[in-house]
Amino acid sequence: MTNTTVTARATDGIARRARRRSTALGLLAWVVGLGFCLPAGWMLLTSFHSEQDAAANPPALGAALTLDGYRSFFERGGDGPWPPLINSATAAVLSTVLVLLLALPAAYALSIRPVRKWTDVMFFFLSTKMLPVVAGLLPVYLFARNTGLLDNIWLLVLLYTSMNLPIAVWMMQSFLADVPVSIIEAARVDGARLPTVLGRVVAPIAGPGIAATALICFIFSWNELLFAGVLTGVVAQTAPVFLTGFVTSEGLFLAQLCAASVVVSLPVLAAGYAAQDKLVQGLSLGAVK
Repeated sequence: MTNTTVTARATDGIARRARRRSTALGLLAWVVGLGFCLPAGWMLLTSFHSEQDAAANPPALGAALTLDGYRSFFERGGDGPWPPLINSATAAVLSTVLVLLLALPAAYALSIRPVRKWTDVMFFFLSTKMLPVVAGLLPVYLFARNTGLLDNIWLLVLLYTSMNLPIAVWMMQSFLADVPVSIIEAARVDGARLPTVLGRVVAPIAGPGIAATALICFIFSWNELLFAGVLTGVVAQTAPVFLTGFVTSEGLFLAQLCAASVVVSLPVLAAGYAAQDKLVQGLSLGAVK
């Protein structure tokens, strides 16, 4: 047996072991992924069951499917779920737009035109997220009560903007750090001012990162419950607060709650699906030099 044959067999053995390892890791990834999707699938299936079948123990997997949960959800109250959904969309969209308008120039100053001791500034932004949210609840409530802003959607817009701004600056600082400085200098030589540089040069290049930041801020704002539950009542009630109404003294309306959760989750899923390409590019931006 020649050395060439021995080497070829050894190479084939290594390749087979690598393929088996890759297959095993692929199967493991599928199992883990399906495990994460199982609760969402169970919620979707339960939303099509009646209240009796949804509350059955053990669960009735083969129970008849019905749309009663969705009918009850859309018929709940006088105007149905539309005012809370509109309030959530208003607060999430407006706060996300404000966050992007404030975070883009801040990230530009911290990455492309760094200020002195910029690392201390970044630590300050991060330190604002270390305070438990509930610790600031009472001061915010007293401020809202004394200024007449209770049950006001604009207060939620302001709060969500301030809550998401630190994480947005952190994310966009890393994204803008990969923007070629030479392109910005060429634009400035041509007479472009800072707003033009940010809007027509930096933003298109860092578009995937900005999209990823916007989606994350939108999700955080859409799902926020603590401040919305305390600071709103009827006029500015958001969708997460509306969902808590399905847990009553009469019991838990599980099928209706699952149907409501599916409907409330659809805007986030739609936004994620629409921005999935930008999201993947943004989250991987800067990972490989």
